[in-house]
Amino acid sequence: MSLFGDLLGWTVAVFGSYGLLGLFVLAFAESSFFPVPPDVLQIAFSLAEPQNAFLFAAVATLGSVLGGLFGYFLGEKFGEPLLLRFAKKSTVRHVQKLYEELGFWAVFAAGFSPIPYKVFTILSGIMKLEKRKFIIASAVSRGMRFFAVAAVIFFYGAEIRALLDQYFELATVIVAVPFVLYVLWKFYRHRVEKHGKFL
Repeated sequence: MSLFGDLLGWTVAVFGSYGLLGLFVLAFAESSFFPVPPDVLQIAFSLAEPQNAFLFAAVATLGSVLGGLFGYFLGEKFGEPLLLRFAKKSTVRHVQKLYEELGFWAVFAAGFSPIPYKVFTILSGIMKLEKRKFIIASAVSRGMRFFAVAAVIFFYGAEIRALLDQYFELATVIVAVPFVLYVLWKFYRHRVEKHGKFL
């Protein structure tokens, strides 16, 4: 078994033993520093108790959004001083201004798709994305992700597991593509308007 496979098994065994609290803690940790997504535990719990699938989705969403706020705090508190060691203050301020415009959609895409959400929770703190925007993007995208899983399991049960294992991440990528393209387009427009060319 691979190292990640071992970590996955350990995560399900340890966090799963604490029920809803374990799911909440895993969702919180994954949003700021832990590598294993809470979906693995949410899916296991939901398959065992399909009637509570939406409860598990709600717990995962709450834990993930609060964990995202913790990641935001880490970035806000410790990220900028570290960044200023490697970049000029004027450059950092310029990037912060750009991120204020694009950050909502970047967080949204990361929250729903396999893009590492924790990277954008910390980056949002460093770039000082408006907290209200950050919370809305996190709550909507994470909620969509976890409640989509809950709905599939609630209505289709255990027979859908193979499809979830095989195609769920692909489906989230497909849904996230328009938001990623929007961010890239806005960044392109910004570069062209500022420099007259992209490169």
